[in-house]
Amino acid sequence: MQRRRFNARLAAAGAAALAPLAVGRAQAQSGPVEGRHYIRLATPAPVSLPGPDKKVEVLEFFWYECPHCNSFEPLADAWSKRLSSDVVYRKVPVGFSARHQVAQKAFYALEEMGQLDAMHKRVFAAIHVQRQRLMTEKAYVDFVAAQGLDAARFESLLKSFSVATKANRARQLSEAYRIDGTPALGVGGRYYTSGTLAGGLQAMLAVADHLIMLTRRGA
Repeated sequence: MQRRRFNARLAAAGAAALAPLAVGRAQAQSGPVEGRHYIRLATPAPVSLPGPDKKVEVLEFFWYECPHCNSFEPLADAWSKRLSSDVVYRKVPVGFSARHQVAQKAFYALEEMGQLDAMHKRVFAAIHVQRQRLMTEKAYVDFVAAQGLDAARFESLLKSFSVATKANRARQLSEAYRIDGTPALGVGGRYYTSGTLAGGLQAMLAVADHLIMLTRRGA
């Protein structure tokens, strides 16, 4: 979802998942084209690799309430499991507005609790399948409690320095990659693509494969 269309999104919450565009067909014929299917950053974004065996960082920028992110989640999950061992893949929740930042803090609070792997898909399902309105900190606290987790600890973490630090770092990364919508992928601190640029959600992953190859080459 594009940042500038956030208000329109509130009025059209049930929008269909991003459909492949004609540019997707062109990409399949000629390969991803810089400036058309992906953007090369003028100023590289910071990269944080966990060890010398990791060579390429791929960041998925998302928002729990974004219907396109919900559709992208199973595709990205399957794709990330096939990545080579030299690639590190991380999810980065965006913080465009106060409402985005609530979900952002919830993501990092679950991570601090060690519950992110168990809860990530449940949050998407709660919002997009069960139609729960997880728009406030209290709504997330109530949701966490309903899942049998320590709601008091979760609520404390929402206000913690560690979560605030991670959220601030995520916003800095979004700005460095010039993210204005979700879902989007940042690769190697140098490249950015999205469903709109690539021509669809599945096409975005094909573009990302190309960008990973370019990053390995130091292009």
